[in-house]
Amino acid sequence: MIRTAMIFAAGRGERMRPLSDATPKPLLQVGGKMLIEHHLEKLAAIGVGDIVINTSHLAGQFPAALGDGSRWGVRIRYSYEGEKPLETGGGIKHALPLLGDAPFIGVSADIVSDYDYAKLPAEPRGLAHLVMVPNPAFHPRGDFFLDGSRLNEGGAGEKLTFANIAVYRPEFVAGESATHFKLLPLYQRAMRDGKLSGERFDGYWTNIGTPAQLRAAISTLPRAGEG
Repeated sequence: MIRTAMIFAAGRGERMRPLSDATPKPLLQVGGKMLIEHHLEKLAAIGVGDIVINTSHLAGQFPAALGDGSRWGVRIRYSYEGEKPLETGGGIKHALPLLGDAPFIGVSADIVSDYDYAKLPAEPRGLAHLVMVPNPAFHPRGDFFLDGSRLNEGGAGEKLTFANIAVYRPEFVAGESATHFKLLPLYQRAMRDGKLSGERFDGYWTNIGTPAQLRAAISTLPRAGEG
């Protein structure tokens, strides 16, 4: 069982402006709950006890809104990245002292889905395991090809979109010398080495990047299922 998770919440949310000027995007409400709260509830429900949240933009609002996590029966710790976010890769590396040595769940705060986190492998075969979804209208070209359980960029299998739900081994980023970096080059390297696995998810999933997408999620979530 996976005991630790990281929720990515440090982004500025430029496309969500003006809403994100006063409130960090993960603290905006969908279905009567903060975006990030959907993840906290789901992670707590599968036994995740330690949750790290990286912060940057309006960072002080997170502990004010979420506290220490006792409301959900978890322990929340905050990984503050400074005024400029470190990108997803740099954010993970910065948070490694809080994440420990075991594989951990990584999920973006600005998605909502009914994916069951309990299905994630506690010990991915490679360095990371990614959940993939059919390509949404805003990203028709997709990200990577899924061939069985292996992800690749070479065209084998079906091209799908990364759902921003994954399991990572700490060593996936531990050896990087940079402090500010994206995960894409690491995904590409892991794929070349056959160390990136994946699965397809066909349930409810939405990415919330703009006010229009926020409104759409508010209207569809009650019918689609709790996220």
